[in-house]
Amino acid sequence: MSKGSRRTQRFSKSLDAELKRRRRALMRTMGENSIAVIPAARASIRSRDTEYPYRADSNMLYLSGFDEPEALMVLIPNRRAGQYLMFCRERDPEKETWNGRRLGVEDAPEVLGADDAFPIGDIDDILPGLLENKQSVFHTLGKDLAFDAQLLGWLNKARSSRRREGGDPDSFISLDFHVDEMRVIKSRTELSLMRQAARLSAAGHARAMRSARPGMHEYELEAELIAEYRSHGAEHSFLPIVGGGENGCILHYTENQDVLQDGELVLIDSGAELAGYAGDITRTFPVNGRFSDAQKTVYNIVLEAQLAAIEAVQPGNHWNEPHEAAVKVLTRGLRDIGVLKGKLPSLIKQEAYKPYYMHRTGHWLGIDVHDVGEYKINGDWRALEPGMVLTVEPGLYLGTDRRIPKEYRNIGIRIEDDIVVTRDGHEVITADVVKSVEDIESFMRGEH
Repeated sequence: MSKGSRRTQRFSKSLDAELKRRRRALMRTMGENSIAVIPAARASIRSRDTEYPYRADSNMLYLSGFDEPEALMVLIPNRRAGQYLMFCRERDPEKETWNGRRLGVEDAPEVLGADDAFPIGDIDDILPGLLENKQSVFHTLGKDLAFDAQLLGWLNKARSSRRREGGDPDSFISLDFHVDEMRVIKSRTELSLMRQAARLSAAGHARAMRSARPGMHEYELEAELIAEYRSHGAEHSFLPIVGGGENGCILHYTENQDVLQDGELVLIDSGAELAGYAGDITRTFPVNGRFSDAQKTVYNIVLEAQLAAIEAVQPGNHWNEPHEAAVKVLTRGLRDIGVLKGKLPSLIKQEAYKPYYMHRTGHWLGIDVHDVGEYKINGDWRALEPGMVLTVEPGLYLGTDRRIPKEYRNIGIRIEDDIVVTRDGHEVITADVVKSVEDIESFMRGEH
């Protein structure tokens, strides 16, 4: 194994058996006379000759743990010469001097658990032969058009060879459809990694909360988050949102440039990515450490909605029940503070809350922040099962609408935690960062 390769930094041997189980499960689903091809994500140019930080394709990570570009994973059930093949870059001392170490073809089988490995440069010669006489090709078209064109070229070459022997045309089957459902239920190994990512995400939020002072810039709090993540070998799982005052009413605000004003709230939505798994936490707190009466009123509405939604995360409940619980509390709260008027059932039915709460209450969480998996099965909300991981994140965004009483304008609040569905209920894995009014004020005074 190449010393210091990226995989050795991000993955441990404890994952090897887990990865092997995933590949076997997928190949059982694929059946005979099939092949799966999983390309690596491409490196992306940021500008001219600089690149964005490389992030591996999530399915490649899930099935192999490999996180280098210019690679292709191939699975062929019941192939005598090897069911799991990896095409990757060869070692190159000159290029590695400039751009960092590579795993290399020679070490790939041992490190990745592959049956065999080949240079990525030989793929045009080898792939058509592997595709011959396969009835089904498991690959999701449309994600990488350049690779799709390559794959069609290899298939045409395989078909022209096979046509002399007869045989039916190949069919494409969506790989994502099958892998996505595998990824919805997390294993013990995955849950352990997600708890670590959650704890680190919470530590970043706590550090930012304690650092906040009037007169700081939003980007200074962003720096506190990133410093905490990087000091533990992690990355941020998405661009941090740090919105002070009215910026907290912008759902995906990432400019993070403004000055934090005394008397305002700041909304931070951020998470750490550790070993490929994401955390995702939102906390909203006063820049000066003290909630005003109006801020406290709105905050407690959102917190009550979040607690009600979390309580609805139970095995057997359907996906939408946490959202329904949150909507009921938020709508009642909006009516109580004079933003909405009318009977609660009618307001909910009319979705009168939507100008102030326009998103849903959560999403799947895993290797991707907005993780894969269906929310409905055959048109019905799917039931929650042990091992599922989701976020719960209600909010209220009270901008400058004249229907909003003046004291509540420009208050944006969201509270988000990461929840594991357990056999007898749920587990809040991001509970390490405070969220009640009293605890936040106490924490920011340095009393915790």
